[in-house]
Amino acid sequence: MYPLKFKPYLCSKVWGGEKIAAFKGVYTTRNRIGESWEISAVEGHVSVVSDGPFAGRTLTDLIKEYGVALVGRKVFEKSGTEFPLLIKFIDAKDNLSVQVHPDDVMAARIAPGLKGKTEMWYVVGADKGARLLSGLTQEITPEEYEEKVGDNTITDVLASYDVHPGDVFFLPAGRIHAIGAGVFVAEIQQTSDITYRIYDYGRLGLDGKPRELHVEQAKEAIDYTVHPDYRTAYSKVKNAETTLASCKYFTTTLFDIDKPVSKNLSALDSFVVVICVGGKGELIDNEGDGSVHRITLHQGETVLVPASSSTIEFHPDGPMTCLTSFVE
Repeated sequence: MYPLKFKPYLCSKVWGGEKIAAFKGVYTTRNRIGESWEISAVEGHVSVVSDGPFAGRTLTDLIKEYGVALVGRKVFEKSGTEFPLLIKFIDAKDNLSVQVHPDDVMAARIAPGLKGKTEMWYVVGADKGARLLSGLTQEITPEEYEEKVGDNTITDVLASYDVHPGDVFFLPAGRIHAIGAGVFVAEIQQTSDITYRIYDYGRLGLDGKPRELHVEQAKEAIDYTVHPDYRTAYSKVKNAETTLASCKYFTTTLFDIDKPVSKNLSALDSFVVVICVGGKGELIDNEGDGSVHRITLHQGETVLVPASSSTIEFHPDGPMTCLTSFVE
């Protein structure tokens, strides 16, 4: 197989901005683009390959045909033909709603086979003074949560962070959160589109009607545990791999490079998603059968490296920053 690029699915949102198309270097007449779904297996929005021999074929179709060679044996045994991750860029011109996602257990009660949503954010860009919300600052009961939603004070008990490029936030299912105006992130998450909207600042949707809230569902989904800090601390190492987040759903690492760097995949029974968040260069994929594929990679592009790959090499053209995500 060869590394796959996909056609992005650009989503207009009431809070969306105008940064995504320019960041990715694509032309579109669509405005208020809040999200670009880079790799998706969500029903109705399954990613389509953009180039090469598989151009026009869907991700799900390729998993059905190539299975283990594309996603890895353990991933295939667990997830079957559903790709387990959803990769996005998100541009918030306005505040997103305060929201929470259910875990797998709660999601499965809604519908058999439905997944919860654990996710993470890597801050790609942030306007001066831009902030986001993540987690509770004090202990509250489910009843107190309902009261605070009712009197519009729920944000008073949420941790607020001034953010900058390179900041990382890991968001396990159950953690209340909201991206603030002026924040641009790369998001890695479980393949799930379940969101319980808690508070939306009285805003109207693109259809001119109040957006639906899910106060009661969120009440059950919320993890009311309080933590001292919700921002992920990490020490970036130049021209080496730095782990940002690791959980049973995904591991995400950072490559901040200005010279060639390689990643050995021979012991990794998984696909690797490569997300270029800055700069440009070349990605060289060395397959287990001895074949070699060379592809260009620039800011805003996302590539799916098949599990059959033994090594990938990053050859930057100047400073380059990439995220990789895979299942360990």
